[in-house]
Amino acid sequence: MQTIPFSLLDLAPVCEGSTPTQAFANALDLARHAEVLGYKRYWLAEHHNMPGIASAATSILIGHVAAGTSRIRVGAGGVMLPNHAPLQVAEQFGTLAALYPGRIDLGMGRAPGTDQATAKALRRYYDNADAFPRDVQEVLHYFEPVQPGQAVQAVPGSGQDVPVWILGSSLFGARLAAALGLPYAFASHFAPAAMDEALALYHRDFRPSARLRTPYAMLALNVFGADTRAEARRLATTQQQSFVRLRRGELGLVPPPIDDIEAFWTPAEKSMVAEALACSVVGDASDLREGIADFVERHRPDELMLTGNIFDHAARRHSFALASQAFIDTRLA
Repeated sequence: MQTIPFSLLDLAPVCEGSTPTQAFANALDLARHAEVLGYKRYWLAEHHNMPGIASAATSILIGHVAAGTSRIRVGAGGVMLPNHAPLQVAEQFGTLAALYPGRIDLGMGRAPGTDQATAKALRRYYDNADAFPRDVQEVLHYFEPVQPGQAVQAVPGSGQDVPVWILGSSLFGARLAAALGLPYAFASHFAPAAMDEALALYHRDFRPSARLRTPYAMLALNVFGADTRAEARRLATTQQQSFVRLRRGELGLVPPPIDDIEAFWTPAEKSMVAEALACSVVGDASDLREGIADFVERHRPDELMLTGNIFDHAARRHSFALASQAFIDTRLA
């Protein structure tokens, strides 16, 4: 397997029987764990009106995690730009970059990360896809050094070195990242259908910029690791249930794993989940080593973002430890 960095995506899950307070404590603990294990980044994703996800105030939670760690990069994977004024995004991440120099990432996506009613409650009105590229360019503008006569500047933000990523699950984000010369992160952990086409388009159309001279693409991969294959498959049922419940419109806390997933879903739901979670590695240490190496060999990302919605925090820590060991073992092989 080629030597590439590996990172971690978190949603600050709120599990049944738990609270957001505990979710935030778990998030910091997991980030510290990832830092020790050699993960390059720890990213949080913005979602709203979802009881099982506590990372709605993403920039605040990034500050919480960055304050409790020392080396790992911390960032947004991502901020859903339609929900925010570009100036406020630049100010928030400029502030984070001033507090934690050289450690803050800003990934931006064009989906609202919620339903239409909640999007309206956020007081931002997203009319069409054309607004997103303009908003991205406005954020980039605010990070540039202030020019003479500039009427509006981000304070903090202007002149700050904040790496900006484009996130996507379709060809739209790939085109935009290529056109602007920005790094690109594809959401293959839940929407893998266009992954290969998006990567090819991004590499083919990439235009070098002052921010990035050559294309840099990151792919996401679900990882569910345990000491036995049977236990890993059981742990993965939490994620499978969550996907089905979301499609059923049953918003709730993150459910515990179950022994018989076949009794939970319909054949159509099973097929939907299999398609959505196609980019997953489930198993013991050997399975993770082989599965991760195979994924990297087939798709050739510049970096891999690992994620895994596991109910028990200790089991989740262990899964990410097994995944990091898989990278180490493969490099030494």
